[in-house]
Amino acid sequence: MTIDPTLMTTVVTAAQSTPTLVHAVWLIPALPIAAFVLLIACGRRLGEPFAGWVAVAGMAGAFVASVLTWIGLRQMPGDERAFEQNLFTWIGAGTFHVDLGFLVDPLSVTMSLFVTFVATVIFIYSIGYMKGDPDFSKFFVYLSFFAFSMLILVNGSSLLVTFLGWEGVGAASWFLIGFWFQDDANASAGKKAFITNRVGDWGFLVAMFFTFLAFGTFNYTEIFAHVSPVASTTVSAIVIFLFLGAIGKSAQLPLYMWLPDAMAGPTPVSALMHAATMVTAGVYLLVRVNPLIAASDPWVGTTIAIVGGLTALFAATVAIAQRDIKKVLAYSTVSQLGYMVMAVGSGAYVAGIFHMVTHAFFKALLFLGAGAVIRGMNSEQDMTWYGKLWKFFPITGATFIVAWLAIAGIPPFSGFWSKGDILGMAWHKSPVLWAIGALTALLTAYYMTREVVLIFFGRRRWTELEPTAVDAEAHDEHPTVDANGNPLPTGPGAPHHVEHGAPVQPTEAPAVMTIPLVVLAVGATVLGILNLPFGDRFKVLEHWLEPSVHLGESTWHIPAATQWGLEIVVVVLSLIGIAGGYYVYQRLTTTRDEQLRYEPEILLNSWYYDLGISAFMGGPVRRASQWLATTFEWLVIDGAVAGTGRLLSVGADRARRVQTGHVRNYAFGLTAGAALLLIFVLYRASF
Repeated sequence: MTIDPTLMTTVVTAAQSTPTLVHAVWLIPALPIAAFVLLIACGRRLGEPFAGWVAVAGMAGAFVASVLTWIGLRQMPGDERAFEQNLFTWIGAGTFHVDLGFLVDPLSVTMSLFVTFVATVIFIYSIGYMKGDPDFSKFFVYLSFFAFSMLILVNGSSLLVTFLGWEGVGAASWFLIGFWFQDDANASAGKKAFITNRVGDWGFLVAMFFTFLAFGTFNYTEIFAHVSPVASTTVSAIVIFLFLGAIGKSAQLPLYMWLPDAMAGPTPVSALMHAATMVTAGVYLLVRVNPLIAASDPWVGTTIAIVGGLTALFAATVAIAQRDIKKVLAYSTVSQLGYMVMAVGSGAYVAGIFHMVTHAFFKALLFLGAGAVIRGMNSEQDMTWYGKLWKFFPITGATFIVAWLAIAGIPPFSGFWSKGDILGMAWHKSPVLWAIGALTALLTAYYMTREVVLIFFGRRRWTELEPTAVDAEAHDEHPTVDANGNPLPTGPGAPHHVEHGAPVQPTEAPAVMTIPLVVLAVGATVLGILNLPFGDRFKVLEHWLEPSVHLGESTWHIPAATQWGLEIVVVVLSLIGIAGGYYVYQRLTTTRDEQLRYEPEILLNSWYYDLGISAFMGGPVRRASQWLATTFEWLVIDGAVAGTGRLLSVGADRARRVQTGHVRNYAFGLTAGAALLLIFVLYRASF
């Protein structure tokens, strides 16, 4: 790598014309990677809990740097809030070069602010959750690298820099999901996430190839400045392949299936990955390239909206029957991501980002609350063995209920405002899309009420936990040692060492875990103020993001009467869902067996989609691969190589006989050739 002098001159010139604080952007990813390096060097010597606090310091520093960058950006004129900071030339070949740089604009700063804040809270929580784990420092090494990669992704000034962070997040997720890799199920979940995401990454790569062919650059600013002359068919192809990348990373149909299995990782990983990072990357990418979506053919946006809507509804139906406390939230994440993708396809980029921000808070709160309950229940994760835990988890229960009301879309909690914005734009796109979103809202309220009742209310079922009563489908046998006799990790949150039948003494989590819950609960309650539908001056987020999305954002504004009418309908549906969930699980059912009657097997098994994919890949695809690796390779590949060798050998042997070594033979050949050539010339001349 070499530093381009002209590039540095440009940076210095830009520094003289922009607020100084904007230049703090490089610190946003630098501080987490500094913590990563420090923990690699001396994490084990620092030990517990100091290694965790080093990671927290790096993440909190990144949040402070994000705030400083935000302040600097606000000092710039509203329509000029975009600044590129190029650090050095990453790839240089003649006149072609790719800079490792950052794009500072309202979109990247918004992402940095909520990613760093929520990640800091989760890092603090992790210190308490991972207490006693033998790989405590290693866990924070992975977390720091994961956060660094996400911040590179959202701040990158080009598709290639974004892809660098994109792949970094994918690699880090493999380490974190399979953190307790001694359990085969956890290791398989990590591999499943890694491989599934590679399918989407292929789409991202193809999109970059098309982008370079069409624009001659990967830089976002240059691409958006020259999008008009490019044919809409070419732009549509770029967007569709980028959308394929987003489908993989943001767990949309048909590539959603890695995300529920990612629950194998420690609960803080689930919270970080499903709330503020990784899974939001696909939605962010689509919003980042909104000028390309606006310039593409109309069917592209419609396709994106349809996939998002169907994913939201599909995942909501599956969440109804899940028994693992974290899997309900995992399918809920898939469903809420579907809302965001539907917003993007409807041209409602501000609404999509708004819901991404509010979702980060209430979903992180739900996961961390679930982790606190799991920790206090001897690592038991099957909700059907919970019940009436409210008095044992007063802080966790209160904050969990806040998140429940937010995700259910009950006013005045944040989810009500962000979900309402999305459904309003979906109504404009298509009443059918709105109907799908509204039905999803009803199901969301139902399955989240089911979860709250099963955990904190109803009848106390955990006193009945005995080895003979354990549902064989819900629990696997989890040994305390691996195949080699080595002890498995014994961290309090490890879901793979549950000893069913052990006495359960529910206890509230320590302050280092409950304080983050309270902080997130405040955010889940009040963040609706970012974009209230009470008039233009209340749309703070919309005005802030305008420089980043003005080329693609839909100019249609829903009439106030229609907006409030739709809001009321959705709230009524949500209340029906809450009432239904409460009635079924609080009033109709008293025993665990009665509860299971309301959870169809087909939904418990995700409509058999995942099993079908596994059967297909493990059956016909595996047999075809084996045939290709053996028979086809032996007959065609090896046969072609060996046959070519034999052909050359025979041909060379025949040609060798011409080379006798006798001069008279060579003279005869020359004479015969000359005679034939003369005959040919005379023959041609006679015509």
